[in-house]
Amino acid sequence: MQPTLLILAAGMASRYGSMKQVEGFGPNGETIMDYSIYDAIRAGFGKVVFIIRKEFETNFRTQFENRFGGKIKVEFVFQEMDLHVDPVHVPEGRTKPWGTGHAILCAKDAIREPFAVINADDFYGTDAFIKAAGFLNNDCNQKTYAIIGYQLDKTLSENGTVSRGVCKTDADGKLVAINERTKIYRDKDRVVYEDENGITEVPANSPVSMNFWCLHPSIFNLAAKMFSEFPKNNMDNIKAEFFIPLLGDEFVNVEGGTIKVIPTSAQWFGVTYKEDAPVVKASLNALIEAREYPNSLWGTNFLDRNF
Repeated sequence: MQPTLLILAAGMASRYGSMKQVEGFGPNGETIMDYSIYDAIRAGFGKVVFIIRKEFETNFRTQFENRFGGKIKVEFVFQEMDLHVDPVHVPEGRTKPWGTGHAILCAKDAIREPFAVINADDFYGTDAFIKAAGFLNNDCNQKTYAIIGYQLDKTLSENGTVSRGVCKTDADGKLVAINERTKIYRDKDRVVYEDENGITEVPANSPVSMNFWCLHPSIFNLAAKMFSEFPKNNMDNIKAEFFIPLLGDEFVNVEGGTIKVIPTSAQWFGVTYKEDAPVVKASLNALIEAREYPNSLWGTNFLDRNF
């Protein structure tokens, strides 16, 4: 059974200022998602599931439903604030869904096989998808999940601070903890983060999670169990979010599971800020010039390509 790719595309892109998930960055208007799906097809994924807001459905279906010529199956799943939650536990004034862990729960009826989870607005690179597919096909099970780990200094923005989950691993490359650092940036020849304790240097080659998870469908039962308590425990926090790392922490420390951190040599890039857009376009053009991608991903000869 081929693995599935779950793309988290329900966010409102508040820092970026527009619906960046469907903005064209490639030479023929390709989105960042297009490159991820192209890499997933090449790596042997059999289905892509978009997790979106209901209000975006027409936009997404128009752009992606029939785009891939049968090379990969396409499904759409909706993440809405009122799904999987008792209305009495929704804080007054809350309007947004409950985060990435909640998004996974919303996809439970669409996925029966091992699957990868990615953000819609992050470029992950071919190597990451090849390694993810290898893990999902050969090593993923109810007790073993994985994260694709990126080198920290390959994930920074020149236009502001970024938030990164810095991974702590044991000698076997298994995840021990993810430390969320919300203000990371390059300071001359160092990489540092700021918090209430001041400025702290962090090794530039530290593995970080860019929300590229490789999971077994058993995660849905864990997500349902944990999320059944989350809203009522956060009634006083209108911005509370049920993130995937919460699931990962429970899986390792309570359920006794293992999460491998699989290193990738890929260069990450994304569009956290509007000013990142020209960098993304230039990076994609460089990869096209290096012949890592065709000039037109879904051009007339796409269906003839052997993956």
